[in-house]
Amino acid sequence: MRYRHPARDQIRIDGVLSALGHPVRLAAVRVLDGGGEHNCGSVLTELGIPAKSTMTHHWRVLRDAGVIIQEPSGRENLLTLRREDLDTRYPGLLDTILDGARTDETGA
Repeated sequence: MRYRHPARDQIRIDGVLSALGHPVRLAAVRVLDGGGEHNCGSVLTELGIPAKSTMTHHWRVLRDAGVIIQEPSGRENLLTLRREDLDTRYPGLLDTILDGARTDETGA
């Protein structure tokens, strides 16, 4: 199965903000922000989410918004944050959102 990903110039700010407005999706993006490819299972483990099916919808929302690349690899999917595309399209947006999430978490 191949997934459709929007081209960089098709990424819209309203889609990105909507996708990152959900706490589970934002937490997943924070994990992916560490860089590289991650398999779905490792992200679920880090988030403490037991059921893979719970995240299927969230991956689709993030993918359709242009926030992640999701590629099949055997029986797993590999996830990559589209940081370069997001930073080019909306400079500083992702950093501001992730910094704000860290601030909310620490209460600082």
